[in-house]
Amino acid sequence: MFRRRSAGAPDVLDDAEGAPEPDSADMVQARPGQTPKKGAPTPKRSEAQARRRQPYQAPTDRKAATRESRQRDRDSRQRKTLALQRGEEWALPAKDKGPVRAFARDYVDARHGLGEYYMFLVILLIVLLVIPSATAKLLADVLVAVVLVVMATEGWWVGRQVLRVARERFPGQSTRGVRMYAALRGIQIRRMRVPKPRVNRGDAV
Repeated sequence: MFRRRSAGAPDVLDDAEGAPEPDSADMVQARPGQTPKKGAPTPKRSEAQARRRQPYQAPTDRKAATRESRQRDRDSRQRKTLALQRGEEWALPAKDKGPVRAFARDYVDARHGLGEYYMFLVILLIVLLVIPSATAKLLADVLVAVVLVVMATEGWWVGRQVLRVARERFPGQSTRGVRMYAALRGIQIRRMRVPKPRVNRGDAV
């Protein structure tokens, strides 16, 4: 079954058995037109930056953690208050949101109204009521009646104008409650209005 090799035959099998096995990397490099693989993929820049960032270390002291939490709450409230005063939409309450309400504020802030002096008249009324005089009390009663009539008349007229123009400029938008909204803003002192006026008196709106 087995044939003997001739004496002059080359010792091919012995050489093959004694030769070292080729490395897998050498086999890959031996293939033409193929770039050898790297040991690991190159990380992205965002991943490298994330690794360099130090994780947030929560304070171990309970009092310190409470102080930090309160400080964050104060900063958040202050940020929202400033945004509310500037009239930024995200910080406004529901009653002030929308283009119709923004127009109503601008319309009222751009006009000269008697209602914004209402608070000063209230101070005068308090002084007249304190004076122990029948004449002063009678004058206070007359002044209260006049103020109420003026405020009601001006509020009705301003609200009517705002409603009419808002319906023309913002078709499809809800105008519910805008008349009362404009009237109430009109009786506030200009410096105390929130959001703050963004137009000057006399500006075209």
